Amino acid sequence: MLAIDYGRRRIGLALSDELRMTACPLATLERTNRRSDVRRLRELARKHAVRQIVVGWPLHLNGAVSQMAEEAARFARRVEKELGLPVELVDERLTSWAAEEAARERKRSGGKRGASADALAAALILEDYLESKSPRRVTKS
Repeated sequence: MLAIDYGRRRIGLALSDELRMTACPLATLERTNRRSDVRRLRELARKHAVRQIVVGWPLHLNGAVSQMAEEAARFARRVEKELGLPVELVDERLTSWAAEEAARERKRSGGKRGASADALAAALILEDYLESKSPRRVTKS
């Protein structure tokens, strides 16, 4: 499964493992134009045998649809049509902020640079999605 953190300048990407248990930042694509962006996504989807895509949907904190959310939805529809793969929008409120905070903390602590904030945001979107789809574990008391 591929997750996309859509942005006007960059697209953050993350992949899940085959069992859909973990999410790992993959890359950040600098946007060029729609045709090229979709072509590069198609190549990545083929390379990683992607069967489903989730796209972050940046709603306002109150749940209202933002201008960016409308753009992300249009982008998701285009990807679904062009790649022929199912695409689902996923509420991404605060994931970009959390990813930027994680990147800043890693930098402050002297850690390796690692994934970009955009790819980390895509991984957080994917983690949230995978968590929402996993069967709930019931513990005996």
